[in-house]
Amino acid sequence: MIPFLEQINFDSGLEFFAAVLGVLSVWYAKKNKILVYPTGIISTLIYVWILFKNQLLGDLIINAYFFLMSIYGWFFWSKKEKGNFQNKISRLNLNELIFGLFIFFFAFIIIEYIYNISNWEESYISSIDTLTTAIFCSAMWFMARRKIEHWTLWIVGDIISIPLYFYKGLYFTSIQYLTFTIIAILGFFTWLKELNKKKLTVKEL
Repeated sequence: MIPFLEQINFDSGLEFFAAVLGVLSVWYAKKNKILVYPTGIISTLIYVWILFKNQLLGDLIINAYFFLMSIYGWFFWSKKEKGNFQNKISRLNLNELIFGLFIFFFAFIIIEYIYNISNWEESYISSIDTLTTAIFCSAMWFMARRKIEHWTLWIVGDIISIPLYFYKGLYFTSIQYLTFTIIAILGFFTWLKELNKKKLTVKEL
């Protein structure tokens, strides 16, 4: 308990603020609300700084990627035609699945390469960081496209991330990912209910 208290400082406060915004962002995603993006953008920018200081290269890059995908997702989710939102919750088609797999393998190879050429610590922790980075890259793309399958990837990646951040001493972030896991499970069922409701409406028409 004493080492934990000794680490309570400005950076910990900043981490806590970013974690709260991150949880809010995932909660808005669960609710299928566009506020997922402005809250997520601020959170990811803060985490870029935190992760740089803690030498978690994979997650640093993914947060920069999240920032760009959040801008894209904000635009995609906001698109309207005649006052109606055009891009609603849906499932992946074959081409989208293939592209998501491409993102996963490309991200994995790139992050592994960057670890190899950098002076940052390389260990089993960096390998786990690389894996979660690849998972989250695909998940973020699917979320930006409003595909329900993104929740499955978040759940897997979040579960892996909980012990990773605790080991690194980022306790608030570890708790954040535990919260993410719970919300992601709820989010999947919320989106599934919305998707089934939309299918039922189409059948009735």
